[in-house]
Amino acid sequence: MQINPREQLLAIWSSIARHSVTDGKWNWGPHGGRSSVEDAERLLCLMYPATEIPAFQLSDPDLMQKDVADVLKALGGRLRLPEVFCGMLREFTATHTADDGSPGFCGGSYFTSRDPGQEPTARQRALGVVDSFSMSITLCLATLGFLKDLAGRGPWDPVGVTAAELKEAAQARLTAAMVGLLRSFTVNVFDAESERGRQLCALLGQDKVADRVVLEEFQRRFGSLRATIRDHFDLGTDVLGSLDQRNQLFECGWTWGVVRDAAPVPAEEHTGPQPEGCAAAVPSPYFTVVALDGIVDLFSDRTLKLGLLTPDQQRLAEALRLRRQVAQQYWSGIARFLPSDWPLADIPWRMADDGPVAEYHTLSVTSILVHGLARERTADDDLPRVVDVLQRLAERGRVTSRMTRDARTALRLHTPGIALPLEGSELLGPPLSWTVNDFSAQLLKRTVQLCVLGRTLPAQGQLLRLAEQTMEHLWRRRRRDGTGAGLWDDVRGVHPGAPQPAEPSWGLTERVVEAMVAASLLLAQQPIRSVDLVVVARDLISEAGHLLGVERQGPSVRADGAQGLELAAIESRLRRAGRIAEEKPGTAAALALHALADLDALARARQSALGGG
Repeated sequence: MQINPREQLLAIWSSIARHSVTDGKWNWGPHGGRSSVEDAERLLCLMYPATEIPAFQLSDPDLMQKDVADVLKALGGRLRLPEVFCGMLREFTATHTADDGSPGFCGGSYFTSRDPGQEPTARQRALGVVDSFSMSITLCLATLGFLKDLAGRGPWDPVGVTAAELKEAAQARLTAAMVGLLRSFTVNVFDAESERGRQLCALLGQDKVADRVVLEEFQRRFGSLRATIRDHFDLGTDVLGSLDQRNQLFECGWTWGVVRDAAPVPAEEHTGPQPEGCAAAVPSPYFTVVALDGIVDLFSDRTLKLGLLTPDQQRLAEALRLRRQVAQQYWSGIARFLPSDWPLADIPWRMADDGPVAEYHTLSVTSILVHGLARERTADDDLPRVVDVLQRLAERGRVTSRMTRDARTALRLHTPGIALPLEGSELLGPPLSWTVNDFSAQLLKRTVQLCVLGRTLPAQGQLLRLAEQTMEHLWRRRRRDGTGAGLWDDVRGVHPGAPQPAEPSWGLTERVVEAMVAASLLLAQQPIRSVDLVVVARDLISEAGHLLGVERQGPSVRADGAQGLELAAIESRLRRAGRIAEEKPGTAAALALHALADLDALARARQSALGGG
């Protein structure tokens, strides 16, 4: 299935409008207000494309494209859409703000109890979660950019006080989300002889290198990271253990929520009291990826160009940037620890006991590596090995192969999803878990992101084929009828025996939208330039230019005559071919071939007129 982001996003928006608009008003559904994550996912399905893809902009009715306005007409005409979206966003921020003015980031109904006999307590449902912190960063930045676009349209302002209130609420929520991410970052230090230490040594050594050698290489490889953490981590992060002891290993990244005993982060803007945390100080690959996805938006070209961050937010962003770099370097180093035998390539991930969880952790660590490669811009050497990992994950997850009835491990990746234990949640009630079912959507997003980095034709060809196969798998999983038709998820499309959930999955739908936005940004880039094709194009242009000169040496023709006009058109094509030969050699070659065909036709016509056959 070919990826067509515009067409597919419009289809998703049309399905959202049918499902979530009742009598011209936005309907949050039966779980509305019960989880800040689900509510943010609903809004991001619309706001993320609207602020990242110019063709989907909603802030200026005069520039709004007709097909975009048509799929959202249930919410009102194009003149009303800016006001309607401001109202939806304001309702979201108001719903998830406490009486004391502090923004809320509750996981709510997304938390599930690992004890079938107990429901999560009210205190547990109110706990903030990294998914909400990260999505709130993306959503608040989209909101602030949307409002700035509105303000730039001149004195006409259909939203009035609502826009001013929304901007204040979005700024406060953005600051609180950044604080939440800072307090959810953790560094866990442990002895090499501990159970976790032995697990890490086995992962890194691949049963081929002695633990002593692994420990020595670990100290050498991550010595600079130790120094960075020790000397520069002062906001919201407590290091559990001593980084100075040479027989100690460590891990770093984001856990699921605010770490137990995490220190408050000073913030100049009012964000209300900072809640105490209960999350165990053990980083998770999944939550680390989620955090990185939000943090990268703080440094996007759009954020910097529009100046969306206040001075205090810039200070917090710099602290998050440092943690982002450290986490990327750590996990990328772990994934590629042995140059000849990457731990990442030993699927499934060894530091997870459960089969589907281990498969998903491999994808999460690969996602962190993709983040790191995007920052380093040096993917060429490692790209083939990362592509191989993604292809094997797609096969093991039955994304690119038929889902058989006995493929229970693969099926669990998609439905009901894998349950990640939330260590520390048991302090406030039954032990909780966090269920994720976005394996295929994450695979698609990372594949598309690698296409941006893969600047060789063979690598990009492999990645595009994998992306198209994954998109076909996902498109078959859309709900065909009933509640949420056209949204996700209905695994029966790829596995007839699977059950259909009663409600659509906004998490999976939002992940697909993210992948479509990434695909749109990929298509906005210049195509990969083939050096060999540049030479061919130049040779074709040279030959055509020579033959054009030959034609002009014949009997004089009127410039405004048929032959004169045709020669002028050929010359114009060759000039354009010469201008674009370096950037688009294939197109330049096609133009030159067209010119050569026309010149050959003129030459044959002349010979025929002279009786030469």
